[in-house]
Amino acid sequence: MTAQPPRSVPGRPAPSGGYGADAGLVSGEAVELDIRVARLGSRVLALLLDILVQFTLAVVLLTGAGILLSSLLGPGALDAAALRGLQTVGVVLILVGYPVACETLNSGRTVGKLAVGLRVVRTDGGRVGFRPALTRSLVGVAVEWPGLVLPLLTWAVGVTVMLTDPRGRRLGDLAAGTLVIHDRSPAGTGYVPTMVPPLASWAATLDLTRLDDGLALAVRQLLSRTSTLTRDARRRLTRSLWAEVAAVTSPPPPPGLPEWAYLAAVLAERHVRARQRLARTRSVTSTLWPELAAPAAEAPGSAAVRPAVPALAHPVPQPALVRPAVAGSGTPNGSTR
Repeated sequence: MTAQPPRSVPGRPAPSGGYGADAGLVSGEAVELDIRVARLGSRVLALLLDILVQFTLAVVLLTGAGILLSSLLGPGALDAAALRGLQTVGVVLILVGYPVACETLNSGRTVGKLAVGLRVVRTDGGRVGFRPALTRSLVGVAVEWPGLVLPLLTWAVGVTVMLTDPRGRRLGDLAAGTLVIHDRSPAGTGYVPTMVPPLASWAATLDLTRLDDGLALAVRQLLSRTSTLTRDARRRLTRSLWAEVAAVTSPPPPPGLPEWAYLAAVLAERHVRARQRLARTRSVTSTLWPELAAPAAEAPGSAAVRPAVPALAHPVPQPALVRPAVAGSGTPNGSTR
């Protein structure tokens, strides 16, 4: 499934997606993907790491080429023009060949982007190919970094374009039709199902033994993204999922409520029962092994919990403590006759 560019739906606000989703990538089911675009800070950090990698590659390449040419042709065999030509080839390989090869072969990620968690994709969400990678690299070398044409002016223009573009794209991205996104998004709190009050008594009698995790996950995803769906798509998906849920649950629901209310009630009841099972499991565990519950009751910063020592069947007798003699006592150990 290929992500599609966002489409505006008349009479409905633009989908907001998940927390921080600003890439504007929409799946084939009209669901906005929870993807954040990379801004100036993260991209500069990835660029610095790539510059370090490129510098290391340049040192290795020049050293290896010098040793190889000296061994094959002898020292001093190349004139100044030949050396400058080889240096030009090396610079092109490092500045252009490195990002193009990495982004083409590694799904849009150079070493710096991989470390920071970034990826280059097409504006429709597809994988970047050789031509877009080459275009953005050539534009970057010419007018961005290192900026062979008017460096100071093009740097200022490039930063301004990145700060003003809604997707944080630079000049190379605009020319190649690409954008840089975050691979690793922060985890949110997630959707918590809530019970519909008129269906609470019916949900308490449900038989949910045949409701598997896959179907429950599909219902959860639908209910958490209803605001991002069109009316027709939401209605179609809700009816389809309710037909599947109704086939594996009993008793049938009371009439008069929409399908999404039934789905919410089923999911909320499943969530409540899962919490009850977890509470019972923890209760049994704390009864059989109290040491597991001990760290929760201790104050922060207390001493580390030592492993429990099993009780001995026959306690070992301890030697009696000998008290020091007390002045004026009748016996050395302080006892009286």
